[in-house]
Amino acid sequence: MNLKKILSKGLVATLVLAGSLVTGYQTITWANGNPGLTIFSGVDRKDILDYYLQFGGRPNQWDRYKLYIPAKKMTQGASTFFISYPDYFNGRFDTDKVEVRVGRESLPLKEVIWDQESRVLEISLAKPIEASTRVELVLSNVRNPDFGTYYLVGDVLAAGDIPVRLYLGTWIVSIDPGS
Repeated sequence: MNLKKILSKGLVATLVLAGSLVTGYQTITWANGNPGLTIFSGVDRKDILDYYLQFGGRPNQWDRYKLYIPAKKMTQGASTFFISYPDYFNGRFDTDKVEVRVGRESLPLKEVIWDQESRVLEISLAKPIEASTRVELVLSNVRNPDFGTYYLVGDVLAAGDIPVRLYLGTWIVSIDPGS
């Protein structure tokens, strides 16, 4: 074989390996920034909502969850948000450290109720949010559950004359033991 061919094959293989390592590193780094690539979740792709775990999503550690709701999902506005979670979620919420943000403004809340038996966090607003508004739910002092994947389902009580509970989407939150 020609020495030039052997060296070029080695160089190509090295570049491919280096590229995949860099790509894999970026995937790990951004793992808690959004739901990432979800292929077989059982949730329609258009219903998967973005989130961010500010302190890395380590199992059984304190964290801050930023749950994003795009404006297009807020079709009827909102007076109350509901976050339901699976029965195997063994994390803890601090109801005194919950915010609803629109832009940079934190909105006044009427009350926050954590119904552990029904597995629902209910966030009631002092004043309803208008339709087509981008919202960020910030849950601080959350004690992360054990490692795994948790489907947090978001619903809203519409802000109109007829209070109807509407599905917003699902945050597919991953708690990674290697974080």
